[in-house]
Amino acid sequence: MKLLEGALGISEQALSVRTRRMEVLAKNIANADTPNFKAQDIDFKSVLANVGSRDTSMTATRQNHYSDGEAPGQDGMRYRIPFNTAMDGNTVEISVEQANYGKAAAEYQATLSFLENRISSIRKALKGE
Repeated sequence: MKLLEGALGISEQALSVRTRRMEVLAKNIANADTPNFKAQDIDFKSVLANVGSRDTSMTATRQNHYSDGEAPGQDGMRYRIPFNTAMDGNTVEISVEQANYGKAAAEYQATLSFLENRISSIRKALKGE
């Protein structure tokens, strides 16, 4: 519905990105024992910066500020640099992935709650309450 697009704001896109991030983290956890698997993550801010008009990108003051990791692509995907590399080439660190998944689940729930409150407010306004 074209009428409700502006009313929901960026919450719909945020929920979609958070869903994709949880899928990527779950894939990392599932492949913790797969040789040569490279852990990935989604940079939430860079993805939403492409959606919104506001510029949230960081500016480097020195050339080596972005030396860690790979710059995120258009879809926000990037490879994670592990603290300890495994002998089989796998870069998944299960404790890091589980912690990130827990945090991502909490952020997803917060976004979903915000969206539910927004929809409830719209519903009340339409009923005239």
